Amino acid sequence: MSAPLPWLEPDDPLPAPERAWDASAPAPGLLAAGGSLGVDRLRAAYAQGTFPWYSTGQPILWWAPDPRMVLPVAEFRLHRSLKKKLQAFRQNPRCEIRVDHSFRDVIAACAGKPREGQNGTWIVPDMVAAYTALHAAGYAHSVETWVDGELLGGLYCVALGHAVFGESMFAHATDASKIALAALVCLCRRHGAELVDCQQNTQHLASLGAREISRTEFLAHTARASRRPPMQWQFEPIYWNELMPAIVTTA
Repeated sequence: MSAPLPWLEPDDPLPAPERAWDASAPAPGLLAAGGSLGVDRLRAAYAQGTFPWYSTGQPILWWAPDPRMVLPVAEFRLHRSLKKKLQAFRQNPRCEIRVDHSFRDVIAACAGKPREGQNGTWIVPDMVAAYTALHAAGYAHSVETWVDGELLGGLYCVALGHAVFGESMFAHATDASKIALAALVCLCRRHGAELVDCQQNTQHLASLGAREISRTEFLAHTARASRRPPMQWQFEPIYWNELMPAIVTTA
């Protein structure tokens, strides 16, 4: 029988992630309910490998799953079709990657994206406000795919030092979110960040090279990576070289 789920008052600290419900529980990985979504609370949560995830009508729910789905950036799978699209994107002056240009638009688009098998969204208004505040404090970032001055796709993530935690993606055009993810992979490789946290196991993420690791391994990585200096959150076209060499043309 699972231990009672801790209920947190706004200023209560989170339990240790090892106290999350195990695979025999009704909701494996669930750690606690309640609390608050302030910047300091979110920073502390991510530093211990914990994240909020809940729906409208529910209290704040905190999760620390075991195993944990991660994308080792050295193992990102650049499928042939995406590689061709990235090469065309890179060479087209009308296409660009922007970082932190329109964070609020990105998270709003992620919140409005229909999810297979889900009614509504887990990115409820309080979550939008919380992560927007986290962005203003320098701990949440957006990577954005722009074409002809229009935002067509992107993702947002949390970063503590070199620990990067992916949150959600959206696309208004085919592969626009994958282009943003590829740009994030390049950015991480450029700065020596090793993993992007993916939280939950999905077939789509697995197809791109994500895999599960134990919570113990994930927490050890997070402790090491979060102690490193913050990454430079900007994207230069030369960063595409991290995934594919530049195409040199001759007259």
